[in-house]
Amino acid sequence: MRVLVSGSGGREHALVWKIARSPRVEAVWAAPGNDGMAGDAVRVPDVAAGDTEGLLRIARDEGIDLVVVGPEDPLVDGIADRLRDAGLAVFGPSAAAAQLEGSKTFAREFMARHGVPQPAFETFTDLDAALAQVRRAGGPCVVKADGLAAGKGVAVCDGPAEAERALREIMADRRFGSAGDRVLIEERLVGEEASYYAISDGERVVTLAPAQDHKRALDGDRGENTGGMGAYAPAPVVSEAVEKRVLEEVVHPTLRGMRSEGATYTGVLYVGLMVDAEGVPRVVEFNVRFGDPETQPLLVQMSGDLVPLLHGAATGALEPQTVAAEDAAVCVVLASGGYPRSYEKGKPIHGLEQASAREGVVVFHAGTRATPDGGYVTDGGRVLGVTARGPDVASARARAYAAADCIDFAGLHRREDIAARALDRAGRDG
Repeated sequence: MRVLVSGSGGREHALVWKIARSPRVEAVWAAPGNDGMAGDAVRVPDVAAGDTEGLLRIARDEGIDLVVVGPEDPLVDGIADRLRDAGLAVFGPSAAAAQLEGSKTFAREFMARHGVPQPAFETFTDLDAALAQVRRAGGPCVVKADGLAAGKGVAVCDGPAEAERALREIMADRRFGSAGDRVLIEERLVGEEASYYAISDGERVVTLAPAQDHKRALDGDRGENTGGMGAYAPAPVVSEAVEKRVLEEVVHPTLRGMRSEGATYTGVLYVGLMVDAEGVPRVVEFNVRFGDPETQPLLVQMSGDLVPLLHGAATGALEPQTVAAEDAAVCVVLASGGYPRSYEKGKPIHGLEQASAREGVVVFHAGTRATPDGGYVTDGGRVLGVTARGPDVASARARAYAAADCIDFAGLHRREDIAARALDRAGRDG
């Protein structure tokens, strides 16, 4: 099988890495890819992830059997529809189904129609009305830009003052552009977050290990929301009982609801959850693609072959199965100083070879650029995802941080508490 992956970040590097190791795969192409993928894929750097004609040209010239769409923007814009119309097998939902991520208002209203558990919410297009609401309600809340904002259009607010700042930044300052034309003000849920992944062909479902992302920039879940500062899998907060509820109350009703509304969902459904102290799950958000950086530990810990799941979902022939993942994995993101706001690029990166040589470690590139002398410099906000596998979360975490300690560049920022909640939970349960 010949596979084309679209996208250029750490998630796509992880997908390319895993797909290239499938015994069913002859070769992998990445468009545009990144410089760190060179050992696993043929890069086509002049074709963007949303370039339909460019992707079709690669598919035609290289005899591609499967296209895996990595990022959300092209999916929301309908690229999966256009590629399917051209006769290709595509892993990723239609534009109609991708509204689950493309519009948070659509997702909330959809969940309300189909009885999917979620926080209370209100939607606003007028800044003054939104400001009046947070002042009137008082207390904690969550402010969200309705549209796509690279995972950063969410502000978790302790009170009205923070909410007002977030609303002005989104609606008046236009930090996220047209994504902020409409905002949601939501109930702030209390509990522990988790990411749940269900691969579907529209009818059948195969689930992956639950993961936990670390969205806030600073230790202790403080600071601004980011695209993700690290992740680990499996996440013990999703117990067998919680998982049963997620499938029965969230995943299957969502897939049934999409079918009933004429937007059959194929691809991976990412369910962002908040699980309270009683084990009750509610949906924080839906994504219509693999998460970043959760994909990195999910695929490193996964023992089986990912390709049959991707191809089965793309062709309507997904075979129900249990995905083998006996170990745990942890990803520590190394970011540029200043991320998620302004940051400098072009900082030389040291220690990549030493980190990659450590047992159980894979270093995924997210924002790097190769230099003529064979080195790398920083070229993005999230630069690297240092990911390690181990027999349990504690050992995987120790390996990931030991490898991360090998790497240095000017302004490097990382969190020091990735997977700490899992260790705390193990200590309590032990």
